[in-house]
Formats: sequence, structure tokens, C-alpha cells
Amino acid sequence: MTQCSSGAPLGAFDLAVAVAREAGALLRDRVSTELIVAHKGTIDLVTDVDRASEAIIVARLRDAYPEHRIVAEEGTGKEAAKRDGFGWVIDPLDGTTNYAHGYPHFAVSIALECDGVPLVGVVYDPTRDELFAAERGRGATLNGTPLHVSQTDLLIHALLATGFPYDLSQRQASDALWLAFNGQAQGVRRGGSAALDLCYVAAGRTDGYWERPLNAWDMAAGVLLVIEAGGKVTSLNGGPHDIHDDQALATNGRIHREMTEIIRATLDALQTR
Repeated sequence: MTQCSSGAPLGAFDLAVAVAREAGALLRDRVSTELIVAHKGTIDLVTDVDRASEAIIVARLRDAYPEHRIVAEEGTGKEAAKRDGFGWVIDPLDGTTNYAHGYPHFAVSIALECDGVPLVGVVYDPTRDELFAAERGRGATLNGTPLHVSQTDLLIHALLATGFPYDLSQRQASDALWLAFNGQAQGVRRGGSAALDLCYVAAGRTDGYWERPLNAWDMAAGVLLVIEAGGKVTSLNGGPHDIHDDQALATNGRIHREMTEIIRATLDALQTR
């Protein structure tokens, strides 16, 4: 039996829930205060609260599981992202741009993976006090109530979500996909938090979500939530999904093929221009 086949270590799920709530409380308390904001790129922000949240989470996890890898968005352990064994994947504040503007749509995302397979996923939205949680093979919940993806089976009846690259030079493809889906779905939303976008698919609030580029900390927890809620997650072209890849297509499963076909056709058309 491999280390991963036995599932998450005892206590890992409860710890992730507790730590997400603790970090979320910090985000909630600081959202209306003066922030120290820096730029990682032209429009890619980081605040002192991102770093303070990460410090809380990393300290708690290292104390409980000193042998586990930890990879977090603001720098902790990024060189260990793809190593074998148990690893925590953390976004201490997903939706930093929203947060810096006082826009109340952001979350803490914590996942435990083993050899790239998510075993525990917790996403906490402190402004709504919504805690999305999943453990592989045990389903997904919102504040303790089971989650299920939607039953929508036609794209024209579907509400979709997506995000855009921070690198403005990469937006041609995302703009083209936005236009393609905006003309064939009931609606498309851009909330600014990949973790919450995935949770909303799991909760049946939206029917599908696509985005590229992404990082593991953006999606590791949310991907598990979608799967455990009965949904489907692949690469944009419909192939197997890898949390260490740079993309995700997550749906209720019923509109997955239709979305894949539109993505392929749209991206192929871009390449032939």
C-alpha cells in the first residue's frame, strides 16, 4: 500500500477547516483597514494581509505535519510543488484584487494532495461565512450541508464563470472564449476568485467554469469539491486534469462535452488566423 492509497492523515480535514476559518477571520477583520499593496505584475497585486494569512496557515500546518510539503502562493515552498508524498497547497487570499478594492468576493483555499491527487479541499468565504469542504470519497459540503452539482443539460440554459490572465498580452484567447460562450450560454460571470468559481459549480450555483492560466493553489481545493459534488473536471481540451497544470474546465458533467467542443473550435480558429 502506498502512502497515498490510505487517504488523508487522521485529523487533516478538521485541521484544514479550523485553519481556513482562522485565516478567514483575519481577512474579514482587515478588509476595511489600510492595506500595504504591492505589485507582482502590471495588474497582479499582493497585500500584507495575503502574507499574514499565509504565515498563519503555514505555521499551523507545519506544527501538525512537519514532514509534509507546503506550497503557497506568496512564496512558501514553491520549489517543492511537484514532489511525491503529501503536500499542502494554499492560497491565503484568493481574490486579492477584489480584496484590495474592498470588493467582498474573496476566500481562503487550502488543499492536501498526495502525488498530485487532492485528498482534502477547504475554501472559506469569510464575508458570507460559507465554508466549502470536501474529503476524497466522502462528498462535498457547504457549512455541513451536502453539495450537488446542477442538473442543467443544455448550454443555452447554463450560467458559466471564468477568469482572465494577469498578463494582458495573454488575453486574446480568454477574450475569444468569453465571446464564444457569451453568445451560446444563458450568461457568463467573472467573479475574480477561481477557488469560489469552482465552489459555485460544486454548489450548483453555476453550471460550468473554465480558465487558463491557473496555478495549483487557485484550484486544488475547488477541483476536489467539484468532483465530490458529482461534477467533472478536465483540461480545456477534455483530457485528464492535473492540479499542477495551468488550466481547468469544471462542469456539472452534463454540459461538459458541449463546452469542450466550443473551446476547441474557438482556440483552433485563433491559431489559423
